Amino acid sequence: MGKLQEFDITFTNNKVVYGPGESISGNVKVRTGHSLQYKAIKVYCQGSCGISNKMNEASWALEEQYFNSTLSVADKGTLGAGEHSFPFQFLIPVAAPTSFEGPFGKVTYRVRVAIDTPRFSKDYKAQRPFYLLNLLNLNEVPDIEQPSYAVTTKKFSYLLVKTGTLMLKTRSDLRGYIPGQVIKLATEIHNKSGKDTGYVLASLIQKVTYKTKRPLFDLRTIAEVEGAGVKAGKHAEWREQIIVPPLPQSALAGCSLIHIDYFIQVSLKSPDAVVTLPIYIGNIAVNLSPSRPMPPTPDRRITPVPPSAAGVTPSAAGVTPSAAGVTPSAPPVEEELEEGLCAGGMASEELPTKSHSQQDPSGQSVTMSPSAFSHAPRAALSPSPRPDASAPLFCVSTGATIPFFTEGNVTPIPTSCSLILPPEYSSWDYPHEPPPTYEESCSSTNSTFNSRQ
Repeated sequence: MGKLQEFDITFTNNKVVYGPGESISGNVKVRTGHSLQYKAIKVYCQGSCGISNKMNEASWALEEQYFNSTLSVADKGTLGAGEHSFPFQFLIPVAAPTSFEGPFGKVTYRVRVAIDTPRFSKDYKAQRPFYLLNLLNLNEVPDIEQPSYAVTTKKFSYLLVKTGTLMLKTRSDLRGYIPGQVIKLATEIHNKSGKDTGYVLASLIQKVTYKTKRPLFDLRTIAEVEGAGVKAGKHAEWREQIIVPPLPQSALAGCSLIHIDYFIQVSLKSPDAVVTLPIYIGNIAVNLSPSRPMPPTPDRRITPVPPSAAGVTPSAAGVTPSAAGVTPSAPPVEEELEEGLCAGGMASEELPTKSHSQQDPSGQSVTMSPSAFSHAPRAALSPSPRPDASAPLFCVSTGATIPFFTEGNVTPIPTSCSLILPPEYSSWDYPHEPPPTYEESCSSTNSTFNSRQ
């Protein structure tokens, strides 16, 4: 570094996660072994988004800037040998979007400092990133507390001459969730044919749209669960749950180049039938107060998927989201099936689940206390310690929105922000196992749950 022995930027209280409208402050620290002449010392605070046409491209095809502030902390002089400190402070605009990083683009924020030296001398530069969390309050989304519902009917041929009809209906308890909450799904399958169906698959899908001249779609399966098929002429019900892992918020408000959508896709193989439920992922949970009654919720369970999860069919690329979640306080009331679904007075059977994406290495389901998740509005997830290298990976990473601050291979430094998401959710160690069934949660043997009633 030449004459400079130390040239660094520090933030006040080591804080690196900020909200829109907050001020960011700190100091530029300089230590020299010899005197150093300079024309100016300037500090810059910048926020921008860039997207590219190729994965992990260094240069951007399109870019937009949210702010670029400059502060001159010293004008023309000489830095004597020893330590020097220059304070700075900037105001973050209210409309700035949440930090995000993906394979085709990112929303980044940084503080940069430059020492401009006289002609023919070397200029010195340093920078440090910070992260912005623009909270998405699910309570501001219209009808967020209502169930999300989708149904499709499929007519198909088998054995060349025979025809059959299949009805696939799926419903989620709400339309929006925060990380750590549970999405409750209820699926009904009415097989009006003489042929058994293939397995049923429920997946939590993330779609990130990069708005280049030819928009790019990054589709990822975040979580999935597989259920058994339905016998010929049978009506079956399948009730499962998916735990929402730490994920970037929906939409990415304030950014016009990147858009994030989430949806639940339930598909049946042989015959092929698909329904899609748009949902929202936010930061502040739906507040189901007494004046805002809780919607009827399906029971039992579903789960998050490892990095080996397959992608989604291109047909899902045009879906948009909506939704929110809460824990049950009493067993759900059995709902009457629609007349069209139960034509002929056919009794329904419960569909077993074959595999979860949330399991320990032994393949055995491990029950956990429902109190392991916080469902209160404005509740924050506590950062967990870094997992052991042998621990199973939790879900596919698309880039942490608000990671712990790291530089190079150093140990992550915790921040002072109470609303920070856990670091690097691609290797987060909580949880690995499927959640307990609804019946297990409400069982009298579950003392932890009952003690909360």
